[in-house]
Amino acid sequence: MSDHYKNYQNISCTLKDTILWLTLNRPKAKNAIDLLMIEELCGALKIADFDNEVRVIVLTGSGDAFCAGGDIKDMENKEGIFAGEPNELKDRYQNGIQNIPRTIENLKTPIIAMVNGAAIGAGCDLSAMCDLRIVSKNAKFGETFAKLALVPGDGGTYFLPRVIGYPKAMEMFLTGRIYTAQEALEMGLANTICEADELMEKTNEVATRIASNSPIAVAMTKKALKKNYLHGLESALDLLAAYQGITQRTQDHFTGLDALKNRSQADFKGL
Repeated sequence: MSDHYKNYQNISCTLKDTILWLTLNRPKAKNAIDLLMIEELCGALKIADFDNEVRVIVLTGSGDAFCAGGDIKDMENKEGIFAGEPNELKDRYQNGIQNIPRTIENLKTPIIAMVNGAAIGAGCDLSAMCDLRIVSKNAKFGETFAKLALVPGDGGTYFLPRVIGYPKAMEMFLTGRIYTAQEALEMGLANTICEADELMEKTNEVATRIASNSPIAVAMTKKALKKNYLHGLESALDLLAAYQGITQRTQDHFTGLDALKNRSQADFKGL
């Protein structure tokens, strides 16, 4: 594994085959987000996105939580992310935690949230920023900002409605209540739920299936989906025409055609 993925303190990375397993690593704080985690997480994601060995990123949490959101101790002590007066706090958010949604939104590499436990506040938002969510039955979700007289400054009001729709997102934000994994599945926040001891296997199965496809086509399809969601038909068709022109002349495309004709498994090289 590249040395770029070593020597982190508040995250850890393991590259297995073409899947990067990225773990939030503050278990005693339920993987609450602090300044160092923001820096390390964004840095690792950017490196992975330009690493040809990485075809899928899996984001999870250490211990029994996915991510508890902001660090309550820092909130109480007005430290870290929460230091300073209103204007300073605004700048700190824009140049701090908001780098996480910017980084994830710009990824061409598919990213899966493997939600192993509580995803609360900014942790719930973090899961919604990812492309897919594979969820343990022990997991729970909550947009609890209103309970602390806060707003989702990390961009949750942008991401969550895209995943579950406007009415349900409004409900989650305004009530602040906690939702079970089953409820998350029913509202579309979870793509799949499974027993806790099956979570890694199930996530690896989905990640491997994605990684087996052409990385060029996957990256462009992902980008097109994001663009198409926000723009009109003509801009969507223009983008897709350009992308189709590129993908139809890749080596991977002809590899896929040969595999289809021969009823074999394609070995895509990202070329």
